[in-house]
Amino acid sequence: MTLDIDALLDDPHTRILVCCGSGGVGKTTTAAALGLRAAERGRRVVVLTIDPARRLAQSLGLAELDNTPRPVAGVDTSAGGTLHAMMLDMKRTFDEVIEGHAPPDKAAQILENPFYQALSSSFAGTQEYMAMEKLGQLRAQADAGEHDWDLIVVDTPPSRSALDFLDAPQRLGSFLDGRFIRVLSAPAKAGGRAYLKMMSAAIGTATGLMTKLLGAQVLKDVQTFVAALDTMFGGFRERADATYQLLQAPGTAFLVVAAPERDALREASYFVDRLEGDGMPLAGLVLNRVHTGPGEGLSAERALTAAEDLEDAEEHAITAGLLRIHADRMRLSEREKAVASRFEQAHPAVEVVRVPARPQDVHDLEGLRGVGADLAESEPAFSGSR
Repeated sequence: MTLDIDALLDDPHTRILVCCGSGGVGKTTTAAALGLRAAERGRRVVVLTIDPARRLAQSLGLAELDNTPRPVAGVDTSAGGTLHAMMLDMKRTFDEVIEGHAPPDKAAQILENPFYQALSSSFAGTQEYMAMEKLGQLRAQADAGEHDWDLIVVDTPPSRSALDFLDAPQRLGSFLDGRFIRVLSAPAKAGGRAYLKMMSAAIGTATGLMTKLLGAQVLKDVQTFVAALDTMFGGFRERADATYQLLQAPGTAFLVVAAPERDALREASYFVDRLEGDGMPLAGLVLNRVHTGPGEGLSAERALTAAEDLEDAEEHAITAGLLRIHADRMRLSEREKAVASRFEQAHPAVEVVRVPARPQDVHDLEGLRGVGADLAESEPAFSGSR
């Protein structure tokens, strides 16, 4: 089955579009191309990227992206749409959470605390959690009428495993909940060496961040942090749960992005299973960078045979070389069809859109328009796969 991208983008009930998958498969370019196409078809779009390579800013013609949505110039707004883009600033988003939910004096204590500064910058899962925090903020702003976005496109964090995107918010929410407070604060009344030993063990178990800090200063920083933040911990869990529910709600759609390679499609398969198991709304699979060509009627074997016949004649050396290149291309295409066919057979209900490989990197709006057109004009699934 072929996924109808334009129908997905045009549907006013589609409010959040999440592009996910393993690293290096073109998630950022896909998210930007989808956002641009939706905007030029009349949607009011904001694209949230978590890509540290900053390719999105370059492609959208912006000098830089930061934690504030910025309008993208050069977008065709004749259909009434607009396009904004932003890049997640993990620490700044964490700071905004603190500033928005703590009294000014408590917020100042937290922001200046060394333990908080380490936590907000490098704790495992913080980036994924803050991506979801920012998504929740953007949706709340739109619902409150503070902005007129009717579609949020999310480029998920690059992770070793795509599953980190779903797991990390709840991991961090679990870390920052009332039980953590009790572990750190309840024994403080006991005092003495027993407390010091217990505290050190608890902290060492809770997070590897403690290796960045030293001895008694660790305990002092953590005690100060807990004392200032103890009224906020439950809020982290509540917001993590609320955002998780938002991802499951009608109006959210997940697009799994993969390359036609064995490892990428294995990761995509795991992700599809996880989304279905968690009741997340899966729109389909974007199979990116597929190698095709106008000469598919000439098989690799026939091309190689012809090349061998021509190689003895010097005047046909260029033709022979081109035939060998064609043979290599056809063999690559055949490998891609085989691995894609296995995915499609394992997931027959998943709709697929195929995007051809491009001869050069996408670096501007015109390139993104081309990718968007390819997404909308996908060929049917690989012949023989179903």
